[in-house]
Amino acid sequence: MSATGVALRYLKDLQHIKLDNLRFRIIDARGQVVGRLASEISIILQGKDKPSYNPKKNEGDVVIVVNAAHVHFTHDKWETKLYRHHTGFPGGLRAVTAKDQWEKDPTSIITKAVRGMLPKNKTRLHRLDKLKVFPEAEHPFNDFDLVPFVPAPRQLRDQGLGWSMPRGFEPVNPDQYGFRVMTMGQGARGQARPDVDIGDLLTAEERAQLEKVKA
Repeated sequence: MSATGVALRYLKDLQHIKLDNLRFRIIDARGQVVGRLASEISIILQGKDKPSYNPKKNEGDVVIVVNAAHVHFTHDKWETKLYRHHTGFPGGLRAVTAKDQWEKDPTSIITKAVRGMLPKNKTRLHRLDKLKVFPEAEHPFNDFDLVPFVPAPRQLRDQGLGWSMPRGFEPVNPDQYGFRVMTMGQGARGQARPDVDIGDLLTAEERAQLEKVKA
């Protein structure tokens, strides 16, 4: 199929949608966490990022997601997260892991995540029609005026101790306790996080082995 034919196939779902005053937002999904990315896409599809937001109207922008095959799951969700469906026959419940689903269709990972975050009403199908997901960087919308959208960076919470050791108690792991006290952030001591040497990350046995290797 030619590039024009591919573009027409994707634009066919937009025929019943008024595209006046709507933008074509392009998002690079490479290295993004699926859940966090899907939540931001659902906000754009609903039009919640606009001051004229109305839950009864379909005024969300068209979202084009590229590099969908390079997204990430946190922890071990590639093996533990399941996508279930039923065949309609008795005992027909089927489950597929996220890894198997990715190998079958990488774009369905984002599509299913966004689908679950949209309101469960008649507008969901129309909003999903404005979501176009592509596994790699190639897409047939190069001739359109695309507006890049950069997802917000992931914010990690400072994992400092938050308290001091009570009087009369001793840490079970002195090396780990000393490292965490040294690297506590603003919330615990009100001081900036200092530069830590690699040796402070090791236990006494690991430091001894490292000295032998250096010798």
